[in-house]
Order: sequence, then C-alpha cells, then structure tokens
Amino acid sequence: MPGALITGSAGFVGRHFRARLESQGWDVTGVDVKTGRDAREFFSYPPVSYDLVVHAAAVVGGREVIENNPLAQAVNLELDARLFSWARAARPGRIVYFSSSAVYPVSFQAEPQQYKLSETDVNPDLPQRPDRLYGWTKLTGEYLCRLARADGQAVTVVRPFSGYGPDQDDTYPFPKMIDRALAREDPFLIWGTGRQTRDFIHVDDIVTATLMMVEREDNGPLNLGSGEPVSMRQLAAAVCEEAGYQPRFECVPAAPSGVHWRVADVMRMHQLWTPRVRLSHGIREALEYRK
Repeated sequence: MPGALITGSAGFVGRHFRARLESQGWDVTGVDVKTGRDAREFFSYPPVSYDLVVHAAAVVGGREVIENNPLAQAVNLELDARLFSWARAARPGRIVYFSSSAVYPVSFQAEPQQYKLSETDVNPDLPQRPDRLYGWTKLTGEYLCRLARADGQAVTVVRPFSGYGPDQDDTYPFPKMIDRALAREDPFLIWGTGRQTRDFIHVDDIVTATLMMVEREDNGPLNLGSGEPVSMRQLAAAVCEEAGYQPRFECVPAAPSGVHWRVADVMRMHQLWTPRVRLSHGIREALEYRK
C-alpha cells in the first residue's frame, strides 16, 4: 500500500486529495492545524519516508486576507522552508507543491488587457512583481522547489487558478455567491466593479490533473484552469439564474477584488487533461450541497 502525506489535509484542496487517494487504496497521513497537527511541528519530528507528499498547507482566507493581512503570509514561508528542510532527510518519492496563479506579473492582468497567462510568463531568475506578498511567497516556494530538485528531490509544481467546489470555505467568491443566492439576497452584492474576470476550475479537475502529473513524473509548473474567462458579474448572474430568482445586482468597488483579468493559457494542461466539470454543473452541485 503506497503512503502519502497531505499537509493542510482538512482544508478545501487537502481533503479532496485525501478522499481521492484513500479511494485508490493509499495509506494517507493527514496533517492540519485544524485537527491539532501543525505541519511546522510535524516537520520537526524524526523523518518518515512517504511515496508522495501533497503540500497544501497555507494561510487561507481569500482576497480579504491577501489584501488586509499580508503579514499572515509569513507563515506560508515558514511552512515551505520547513517542508524542504524535512524532505532532505525524509526523501519522499515526490512532492506536489501548490503554487498559485498569484505568481504571475500583475502588469499582465491590468484593465483593459485580456491576456491569457502562460507558464513561461514567470521568469524564475528575474521575476516581475506578482500579486502582493502572497504572490511573492509562492514565487519563493517555487524557487525552493528548484533548489530541492537540483538536490535530487522529485517535485511537481502546479499553479491553480480559481479553484471551486461545493464545500469551499465561504471566504471565497464562488461559495459566497452561492450562499447569497440561497438566502435570496436582494440587492445581491458583488465585491469590486463586477468586471474583474477569473478562470474557474472545479476541485475534482484539480485533483485529477495533479495526480496525472505525479503518475507521469511531470515537474511542471503547470497551469490548472479552464481557460474560460468569467467576470464576477457573469458568475453572479449564472448563480442567481440557477437558483431561480432575479435580484438587483449592486457592486461594492471599495471591497477587496484583486486584479482585473486572470485567465490561464491551458494549452499545456490540455496535453495532459481537459477539465470535465463545467461551471454550470458546479453551480448546480453547490446549490444542492449548501441548501
């Protein structure tokens, strides 16, 4: 029975990986501060070898935390540093490092641009300014991945765009809109101008594509997205239509909203996996789940 370690195993991405791996017969060790096992402490224990490490532990909280509590990202730097220090002794078969689309230069994502972000748009030796401190932490994490790989450690890097699913924490736009629709809120609030555009990918497709990379020993980095632009105004309209009501939409320009346009070039991803879950299905699934 292969063994896997998942950090952040009680979080949104982590618990979906745990469920998938356990369904495939893996012996999974989960580490999450929510369950009383801080990954930083775990990495100070005598090393145990695993076939796979999925490193999904991070300070989360959506756009509000990224913009209003940037120093919380210092924990992410510590988590990553301790992971790779531990890995030098433990020598797991492969590490999956969850980076982020926040590593891409914000200059490519400003209004009125509609540029699809390619993996090569990040120059690891001379990076341009990413999305706030969160982006810098993930760039630093990717640099640690390069150093670990040079040291003989197998590492896969993925850059998910706007992951979503029915059980996502409501600090993120997708579940927040689902809950507002279920509450029949009117007016229906949309943070920002409503024009800010994202690339939504279901968590099941994130898990599948990542595990296919592991199977093929693909180092990445690889964008995980749909390649389909969806504005927050379009998302709100689709959610409300599926919920069966038509509220008045009211934008809140002063609320945290991030860059104007963040959509993935998924040409490389489609060589490996084409997402199966359409956004319309994901909306129906979430409305039913969160009732």
